Amino acid sequence: MEYPVNKGVGRPIEFKGLRSQYLFIFAGGLVAVFLVVVILFVVGVGQWICIPFGVLSGSLLVWLTFRMNARYGEHGLMKLLAEKRHPRYLIQRIRIFRLLTKRRKS
Repeated sequence: MEYPVNKGVGRPIEFKGLRSQYLFIFAGGLVAVFLVVVILFVVGVGQWICIPFGVLSGSLLVWLTFRMNARYGEHGLMKLLAEKRHPRYLIQRIRIFRLLTKRRKS
């Protein structure tokens, strides 16, 4: 089987519909889920708990990643995070009268 990863020069990385940062979230999340399942198994938690935990958390990760990709788009997560850093409103501490009058040049 051959999976196309990039569809052209200058275009973002895309794999099975996931674009740019969502692809990295998806891959990193699956690696993290795998490591957690392995650590749980090595610690001594039963396999009948580890396997369903891995399947459920992996499925949830896949579903959430594709949902965010569809909802926010290619640059949507970065825009959402940037929006949270902006102030909601600006405070103007100069009196209104002073804003409306012209200043004389000295």
